[in-house]
Amino acid sequence: MSAHRDEPEYVELANGYIDDVLSGRIVACKWVKLACKRQRDDLVRAEARSPDFPYRFDTEAASRICGFVELLPHIKGKWARTRQRIVLEPWQIFVLSTVFGWLHVGTGLRRYRRAYEEVARKNAKSTKSCGVALYLFAADGEPGAEVYSAATTRDQAKIVFDDAKAMALREPEMCRTLGIEVLQHQMLVPEDASKFTPLSAEGSTLDGLNVHGGVIDELHAHKTRAVFDVIDSATGARDQSLLWMITTAGSDRTGICYEQRTHVTKILERIVEDESFFGIIFTIDDGDDWADPACWAKANPNYGVSVLADDMESACRKALSMPSAVGNFLTKRLNVWVNADSAWMDMRAWDGCANSDLRIEDLYGERCYVALDLASKVDIAAKIRLFPPSGKRAKWAIFGTYYLPERAVENAHNSQYDGWRRSGWLTVTEGEVTDFDLIEEGVREDCALFDVVEVPFDPFQATQLSSHLLAENVPMVEMRATVLNFSEPMKQLEALVLKGDIEHNGDPVLAWMASNVVCHCDQKDNIYPRKERPENKIDGVVAAIMAIGRAIVPGESDEHSEVFVEL
Repeated sequence: MSAHRDEPEYVELANGYIDDVLSGRIVACKWVKLACKRQRDDLVRAEARSPDFPYRFDTEAASRICGFVELLPHIKGKWARTRQRIVLEPWQIFVLSTVFGWLHVGTGLRRYRRAYEEVARKNAKSTKSCGVALYLFAADGEPGAEVYSAATTRDQAKIVFDDAKAMALREPEMCRTLGIEVLQHQMLVPEDASKFTPLSAEGSTLDGLNVHGGVIDELHAHKTRAVFDVIDSATGARDQSLLWMITTAGSDRTGICYEQRTHVTKILERIVEDESFFGIIFTIDDGDDWADPACWAKANPNYGVSVLADDMESACRKALSMPSAVGNFLTKRLNVWVNADSAWMDMRAWDGCANSDLRIEDLYGERCYVALDLASKVDIAAKIRLFPPSGKRAKWAIFGTYYLPERAVENAHNSQYDGWRRSGWLTVTEGEVTDFDLIEEGVREDCALFDVVEVPFDPFQATQLSSHLLAENVPMVEMRATVLNFSEPMKQLEALVLKGDIEHNGDPVLAWMASNVVCHCDQKDNIYPRKERPENKIDGVVAAIMAIGRAIVPGESDEHSEVFVEL
């Protein structure tokens, strides 16, 4: 095994990166500039042998980690097809050489025990984490090293481990030299009892660990601090353990990831002192225009390498045209912390779809999807009738009917309910609970008036109603509120509105509900509807999404997803 470059070259590249960032030749955000300045200042302090700074920068240690990572192969994409090895970019060399290059003057042990890197997607986070994990496991000179790829779920924990395993399998010479045995669920170095394994809170014991290396990929996905705390506390018995955290921005500002991020910002701003903690954050600056390509490289240091301009431009165009995509673009592509939920519907576009001449009576006999969101008997129930384009019409047409018990109108926080009742937009039933018999009879009438293709319904609260109608051969279709059932139809409905390919009759209830919907985006870019407060009803939109789901994207099965949407 031989490295791609000589040892001094790695440090020269790292120092050149610092020079380019601080001089402005490389576009960088505030936090990257501060991280570079910290390293530059530390090198000056070490050269001056300041008594309050007991560390030295070791060129060999800094270069060794970089050389090791560059011995590893690409395992995905075009570089894997041509069996190329990893070639580190200067910014990656800066991070790795800084974390591993600083040693304590007296002990020779590593200075940094924790490292936090935050960067946008597609900037080779997992690739670098694989290299760090393999190095700590088999090349760091630590007898009996225990290295863990840690996450809250098995699947997340296996991402780094499986990629590292694939790298090792493609480099048998490296495995022979280092004595690595690659097994299905772990890697071992039997000679010194070292091991590398995935670790999650699902089914794994988190007790009795003696961690030399903890790699936490996508820390923002950790909804609790349990796994982090276990790994962090289990490093105390090792002389130079390293907790390596790498992530893209998220949305939970109360979680462990944002806590670590805040600590990093305070270190970089010299508000707190923590000489054992390295941190760097690649993002855009406050005041930057997120749609301006000139700032994108700040959050994407691999811009032009693994992050392609065409791909960024396409994602930006989508965000500019679809409000629901803005939050995802900011978080995933520009590494900006935003609220998980963002306003979904462009209400100007929605209002533009109104057609005052649209009358449901003119659609008798046409194909129709009747969707039901029945919620609870003391809340709004919604029925949506969706008509696909026909020979008479080029656009989709949508009509809503809403049911609410009298008592709920009297007690409602929403004062508009009474006005909607008076103007005929809201059907109010007598008593304290919604009269489901009235809804049932309404579906029968729809079947008599229209060519009803399907009646999608959420089984919650609909057991009796659906049983009655099924017995009468009404085409009832159960559609549970799962992420995969809702994501694509929700995107399709938004697209229809933005293109002006759907029309409504100016229904103020449905407009209000559309304005209440906030769009939540998960890690897989699935979206689903939520509301910020209980009084912000969205039932009509939920029913519309169900109707679209059956009309445009049929065939989604609940078997594919058990992640339920909280409506």
